[in-house]
Amino acid sequence: MPRHRQGYKKLGRSPSHRRATLRNLVTNLLERERITTTLPKARALRPLAEKMITLGKRDTLHSRRQVAAFLLHPPVVKKLFATLAPRFADRPGGYTRIVRAGWRRGDGGEVAIVELLGSELKAKPKKEKKRRQPEPERESAPPAEAAR
Repeated sequence: MPRHRQGYKKLGRSPSHRRATLRNLVTNLLERERITTTLPKARALRPLAEKMITLGKRDTLHSRRQVAAFLLHPPVVKKLFATLAPRFADRPGGYTRIVRAGWRRGDGGEVAIVELLGSELKAKPKKEKKRRQPEPERESAPPAEAAR
């Protein structure tokens, strides 16, 4: 089947709201390296995030300005060029992974986890539970019947 006139997902938003939403999602993904969102948003987010990482791999003044114009926080731009781009330097694309994570409880929307490759979940060390010390037995008061 031909691909003609197949555009993009509108996500039920106006163009400016959609652009702001996707900019926020890309910024958060690059900052935290793993986010949870709905599946349609995750699918719309992936090409933009991959483009930002590809621009980061070029590391020219022009690419820095393009990334800075799209991302919302200067520290995230710095992180992209300093740590994320070198991590993917030898990889020709495919920097993100989308994992389906079930359905949201409130409205049943399908939820997905979007993560950058190489940021696998590190198991947190389990905390030891504090066990309650058994209380020492108290001497019981004389029964009420004996007082009569």
